[in-house]
Amino acid sequence: MQAQHGLPVSARAMGMVQLVASELVTNARKYAPGPCLLDLEISEGAVQISVRDSSTTQPSVQTTDPQRVGQHGLEIVIAASQSFCVHREPVGKRITVTLVLTDDPGRRR
Repeated sequence: MQAQHGLPVSARAMGMVQLVASELVTNARKYAPGPCLLDLEISEGAVQISVRDSSTTQPSVQTTDPQRVGQHGLEIVIAASQSFCVHREPVGKRITVTLVLTDDPGRRR
């Protein structure tokens, strides 16, 4: 991203973008029948990640349980993101998150 768009992108931010995109696509492939679509858009020092799938089931964060093993992906996505939104689509849903691309603490929520 840095070379193509001239944006300063920290290693931490790049890792978070990869983690969040991976979690969203993994969930779409695991829980939705049919294809999914990943879209990345860079604007104003942030990346917007959108994943569309054909499932109408809305994602839900489970209640906190220190004994639970696994199923923390959505919690991680929400914690890492500046914004998180679920939109209903004519077929399925679209989850959109925004992550800042620098480590500037003033840019986080």
